[in-house]
Amino acid sequence: MSIRPIVQFPDQRLRACAAPVTVFDDALSALARDILDSMRAAPGIGMTAPHLGVAQRVVVLELPDAPHPQTYVNPEIVWMSEETFRQEEGSVSMPGVTDEIERAAKVRVQYQDLEGNHHVEDAEGLRAACHQHEIDQLNGVFWLQRLSSLRRNRLIARYEKVKRLQR
Repeated sequence: MSIRPIVQFPDQRLRACAAPVTVFDDALSALARDILDSMRAAPGIGMTAPHLGVAQRVVVLELPDAPHPQTYVNPEIVWMSEETFRQEEGSVSMPGVTDEIERAAKVRVQYQDLEGNHHVEDAEGLRAACHQHEIDQLNGVFWLQRLSSLRRNRLIARYEKVKRLQR
């Protein structure tokens, strides 16, 4: 088990676009395990390599209704429904605060596994929201950017207060 430090908001690495994975080896598998271990320790249900300061397109999800964690390498949303829903979201990089984000209710995600095999997954509800949230992160879009400036500023002020109280 290797728990790594999580990059904290407002670190600019959270705003950088992650590079595609081109080498599928033991180092990639170790990175996926570190993401999972760090995510569980945070705790969280989804996390990307950029959350650990690694600018690669790797996502790990461990959702409450899933039998096991799943790793998505180079994930891309190839379709999303026009139907939307609101989901409470937060980030392991900004612990202690959450807000509702409007997302597509259903998505289709194309990705590779740790061996480089290609897959397509249809998702809805929480899984669809997690895919959108984490793929946004891989694209350098931190979840706060999905909020109005008023809501974003209030949330940042709340986060600053939470950080002060934790010191």
